[in-house]
Amino acid sequence: MGLFDSFSQIRNILKNIDLAAVHKLSQKVDLNKLMGTVSKMSEEDLAKMLKFMQAGSGDKRPKPEVNGDFYDLSKTLSAEEKAIQLKVREFMETEIKPIANEYWNKAHFPMHIIPLMAKLDICGLTYKGYGCAGKSSLLEGFIAMEMARIDSSISTFFGVHSGLAMGSIYLCGSEEQKQYWLPIMQRMEVIGAFGLTEPEVGSAAAGGLTTTCRKEGDEWVLNGQKKWIGNATFSDITIIWARNPEDNQVKGFIVRKDNPGFKAEKMEDKMALRTVQNALITLTDCRVSEVDRLQNANSFKDTANVLRMTRAGVAWQAVGCGRGAYELALKYTMKRKQFGRPIASFQLVQDLLVTMLGDLTAMQTMVHRLSQLQDGGDITDEHASLAKVFCTLRMRSIVDHARELFGGNGILLEYDIARFVADAEAIYSYEGTKEINSLIVGRAITGESAFV
Repeated sequence: MGLFDSFSQIRNILKNIDLAAVHKLSQKVDLNKLMGTVSKMSEEDLAKMLKFMQAGSGDKRPKPEVNGDFYDLSKTLSAEEKAIQLKVREFMETEIKPIANEYWNKAHFPMHIIPLMAKLDICGLTYKGYGCAGKSSLLEGFIAMEMARIDSSISTFFGVHSGLAMGSIYLCGSEEQKQYWLPIMQRMEVIGAFGLTEPEVGSAAAGGLTTTCRKEGDEWVLNGQKKWIGNATFSDITIIWARNPEDNQVKGFIVRKDNPGFKAEKMEDKMALRTVQNALITLTDCRVSEVDRLQNANSFKDTANVLRMTRAGVAWQAVGCGRGAYELALKYTMKRKQFGRPIASFQLVQDLLVTMLGDLTAMQTMVHRLSQLQDGGDITDEHASLAKVFCTLRMRSIVDHARELFGGNGILLEYDIARFVADAEAIYSYEGTKEINSLIVGRAITGESAFV
């Protein structure tokens, strides 16, 4: 740095000094003599003095960008994929963030966003053909993360429709069923739901479904109940999984909302994912045409193929929820002042933030590799289950630390973080509890099944 540049910087610093302070300084120091001394200083000494003056004048370094992608994993996306990711981010920031707390608090779903979301053209993103884009699972993961980073309820709505409902038809439907349903679902002209869990059957779904199906001529008669079925209060179709007592195998059905014997009641008083419209479904001699039976769903193994695919998406959702909480907390600590300083400048706060970032980065690298396995056709149940276990556990820890950093404000909905804390509890439990997913991994690494 030349002397001219140094003097220019000193001049800029002096411009920012209060005039009253300059007057006060002139009473203690001969400013003309001081400047004469400065002009005789070596370049090295002048640089040292400049650094000292910058530290004391409040001329701080610019604040770093708040960015939860510390290892820049998004740079592994192609330019086209990155553009799609940023398009989804803009949608979530502009259309969802301003209304998220309002709809969460009212426990209503913003129906007006469906045509807006349809314009993103991202439903069934990884499916090939049928109006779908055939993109990578990695991009799909980033999209799940971007949605959950703002609102886990919207991410869940999308995952149920695009992942569970469309995925059931894509993996288990006949060619005719795929040709008919997938294009209109991709355009979100028809919204789907997925009915597996029952009032008394959650983790034991593989061998204990109480909802039954029996064939009568060209129709199937379904009886039973399903619980916690997201989107089902307004969905056009619901994929219902039922056990056939004749062969004791699980079969899948596309049940339309106006099918006689189909009733969906909204579940009230949830503490998490309140925007998601979960339903208790009652099937009373509900008749479904053979045409609407998923032709390639003949056992629970076929159901498990759908769950394996979407469980990876839930791990990405956990990353999004954790990232959103971390970024909210970081922004808050940079603005919130106590004892005359931003709380981000305190050691204990920085320690918590780094702990959160470490957990988040570990989660991101795990799901990044998981999507690579999925794209290569090498993903297994235990791969998806380990990611679901680890990421939801670390997500819980991140949102807990984030709420702690908000202090009392952390329980107020207006600061957003309370919604993240509550929603994390749902993500932790659905798509297989921590214990069940742990046993799936345990079976793989020991060769011993610990299931009942």
